[in-house]
Amino acid sequence: MKRVWLGAFISCLAVVAVMGCKGGAQIYQVKEASVQTATGKVPSLEQVQKIIIESGVKLGWVMAVVKPGEIQGTKNVRIHSAVVTIPFTTKNYSVLYKESTNLKYNAAAQTIHQEYTYWIQELDNEIRARLTAAGN
Repeated sequence: MKRVWLGAFISCLAVVAVMGCKGGAQIYQVKEASVQTATGKVPSLEQVQKIIIESGVKLGWVMAVVKPGEIQGTKNVRIHSAVVTIPFTTKNYSVLYKESTNLKYNAAAQTIHQEYTYWIQELDNEIRARLTAAGN
């Protein structure tokens, strides 16, 4: 019976070790997503900028206008941070990785902690929802 428990314990340790060593997810980037409103009305550049900033702020991002048509977003969670560049026009926008801290970024493999992917997907979904609503 002790052998069974020992075997189970060693198996559990092996699983935990493998899970702890797993690599990160591929860098998730939004590239040239269409700016679409429910009515099909094209928003102004200022409206798109306002929507992107409001979307990021709602989700805990610090958003800063770099120049017309470009925003930099920074997300800080405990000891982790991610910085993205968000170029945009009245027709499309992108959310592109710029840099990070404590997110296991691997430039050669183009991988990062999977939480980064969640943050970017969440930001993209919020931007899309607000853009759609802007046409009403």
